[in-house]
Amino acid sequence: MFELIISVCLLADPKACKDVHLTYLGDVPTPHSCMRAGQPEMAKWIGSHPKWSIRKWRCGRVDMARKEI
Repeated sequence: MFELIISVCLLADPKACKDVHLTYLGDVPTPHSCMRAGQPEMAKWIGSHPKWSIRKWRCGRVDMARKEI
């Protein structure tokens, strides 16, 4: 399974940044499908988090140990 990892920063404080992990669930989760579906998912996220700005993004494998915590 792949996830979309977006690096976001507060608009009011550009030095206050964090990574947000969005799990991609699709019919055939591949790196290519994650990259293709990434932009609409980021648009949804930023629409519900207007105080943040997206700086960069990438797709990666889900770290199951991190997800279980």
